[in-house]
Amino acid sequence: MAPTQEQQRASRAKVLAGGKPAKARIQRYLKSLEPRLRESGKKTLLLKGIKCSQAMGNLLKDMRSMQAPNAKLLTKKNAIVPFETEGQHSLEFLTTKNDCALFALASTNKKRPNNLVVGRTFDHQVLDMVEVGILRYKSIHDYGGSVPKKRIGSKPLMLFLGDLWQQDPNCQKMQNLLIDFYRGDVVDKLMVSGLDHVIAFVASRHPQTEQLVVHQHTYFCKLKKDPSNPSSKTPAPFLVPCGPDMTMMIRRSQFASPDLWKASLKQPQAVKKKKVKNHSTNVFGETIGRLHLEKQDVDKMGGRKAKALRRAEKTQKLEEMEALENELGKEGQEIAKEFKQTHGFED
Repeated sequence: MAPTQEQQRASRAKVLAGGKPAKARIQRYLKSLEPRLRESGKKTLLLKGIKCSQAMGNLLKDMRSMQAPNAKLLTKKNAIVPFETEGQHSLEFLTTKNDCALFALASTNKKRPNNLVVGRTFDHQVLDMVEVGILRYKSIHDYGGSVPKKRIGSKPLMLFLGDLWQQDPNCQKMQNLLIDFYRGDVVDKLMVSGLDHVIAFVASRHPQTEQLVVHQHTYFCKLKKDPSNPSSKTPAPFLVPCGPDMTMMIRRSQFASPDLWKASLKQPQAVKKKKVKNHSTNVFGETIGRLHLEKQDVDKMGGRKAKALRRAEKTQKLEEMEALENELGKEGQEIAKEFKQTHGFED
């Protein structure tokens, strides 16, 4: 189990005070918990509340199978009320102790049946959390053993349907939380065979209470030969419902304050990519560059000219001279004619 913040501060204070340093094994373990430039995938802590029904327990087991191996399920029940200060301290302690950044607490009672609280932490404190009520649930086992299941460590394709995901600010925050909850490890590249399941989220309003309702559907993605194009090597996906499927109604939410949210988005300078001047990328992923040159006068530029071009220039000059002589001759005739009319004799 990971040491708490108080234990880490006590060990550092002991070393600074001149005490005996920790053993090499403990030092290696503490070093592995230090911040890194590139963190691995977030782990999820799955908890049971004061009262938890069998259906909600199955929901936590399905979440563990969906997020394996980055999920940890605690079997004991916990007297935690998430939206109270003491409950948040308990969640912060348990997530820090188990080295988890995400958590899900399932409970049920008369006032809030089939209750699920999904949240995440930042810097060992609760960042945001959403409480939902499970209106409908269909587990993985309800589909039977013939339906294929996702492979361990595979990443999902997440699809968000509905205008509310773009129009409602709370829906946008909920979307960010769901992506962080299900995305798994952060990778730079993906293989087509590694995408074996799709999670679709549909947002709508309850017809009576106007509360936000999210429908979650999970499909297994089978890659087969495209029947419409047999010569193509690219496989065609076929979706098969595999679960878990659920309908969630938003009951309560507690999102991060603007200052805490801004601090959570901050990245170290070493990770940020340096902006390259005069470089841009278009929609197709192609790199476009811009070159700055001095203004060029094409008329004064000397270059090799072909013999045919020289003859053409010579012919053009002769034509221009003939035209100029003709104009001068016409002007001379008009002047002589005017002089004769005025003075009565020719010059």
